[in-house]
Amino acid sequence: MEQMEEALFMERIKVGVIFGGRSAEHEVSIASAKALIDSLDRRKYEPVPMGIDLNGWWHIDADPARMIESGGKVKALPGRPLKETLPTPSGRSLADRFACTGNGHSRVDVIFPLIHGTYGEDGTLQGLLEMAGLPYVGAGVLGSAVGMDKWCQKLVLSAADIPVVDFVAFRHADYVGHEEEIEKRILEKLHFPLFVKPSNSGSSKGISKVKTAEELRLAIVDALSYDRRIVVEQGLSARELETAVLGNDTPKASRVGEVLPLREWYDFEAKYSEGGMRLAVPADIDSSLEARIQELAIRAFTVTDTFGMARIDFFLDRETGRLCLNEINTIPGFTAMSVYSKLWAASGIPYGKLVDRLIELALERHQTKEPVFLREISHGNH
Repeated sequence: MEQMEEALFMERIKVGVIFGGRSAEHEVSIASAKALIDSLDRRKYEPVPMGIDLNGWWHIDADPARMIESGGKVKALPGRPLKETLPTPSGRSLADRFACTGNGHSRVDVIFPLIHGTYGEDGTLQGLLEMAGLPYVGAGVLGSAVGMDKWCQKLVLSAADIPVVDFVAFRHADYVGHEEEIEKRILEKLHFPLFVKPSNSGSSKGISKVKTAEELRLAIVDALSYDRRIVVEQGLSARELETAVLGNDTPKASRVGEVLPLREWYDFEAKYSEGGMRLAVPADIDSSLEARIQELAIRAFTVTDTFGMARIDFFLDRETGRLCLNEINTIPGFTAMSVYSKLWAASGIPYGKLVDRLIELALERHQTKEPVFLREISHGNH
């Protein structure tokens, strides 16, 4: 019996869960990782926690629960050093850096990246994993980068005839020394209220709702502390409708839900504070509108070359009835209570099965995307 159990555990898929990171969403990422690791079926999977602290140090077997307790500071598991990082670079391949299960002797089979925001959701981590030749959950480099950069995303979606909110975008270099000129250009195209956003940020970090010219300049300065590229969007009196997409080349969209923030707008506090929002799923909309949202979501997922998962958010203008795609989130919050998970639960895929499917999709994509010449080399056909 012991031998059978040992054989069973030897066949488990080793899942490297990367979380934390040098991001304004560091703590949100830790919560997502804790939920995922706690939910993994130990008969199928061996989780390998890989925490990255705010200084960029990698900590193998870092405990997400203890990171949460310490306010985001990495704590190693009992009996392990506080700063067990990846080895100093040597002549070994990058893939060897990920040979980091509990005993350090076996390579992970698949990576589940759960770093929200910069250095995790923007294509940088995905590029590292591509170089390492490792399967990983979610979008690749292109989809991640486009999904993260609001300015670039709006340009790509507009070119694909997907409606977006009216906006003005500019760089830090454009603004400094030309503040009045840029602000005039904004107010010639848009009207109050406005939303000022860093082009690369998430969870509403650095985003401000502004109603006056005085507030506009302060909001731009604040957003510039998060990113050198800024997007100013037209504020709308709108319903916030969201769908979750799952798949690779033939993605499917979940039922549509409606976010009902209990604050003035859906800011960071509304997203992550107890009682800050309510999700109505399915949303109280007619079937034709739901189908339209699902169709646009799948088209956006495809045109941005996204894989695995994404939560795609829409605005429905209460005054005009115009539907606009707000943004694509390629690594959405991933606890069982997160919007992405709730949307799929309401569509018949509970959290545990959702995790299974995402891992399957990662492994499937990895097997089919390797270039022919690399396959020949790996099989000795030089």
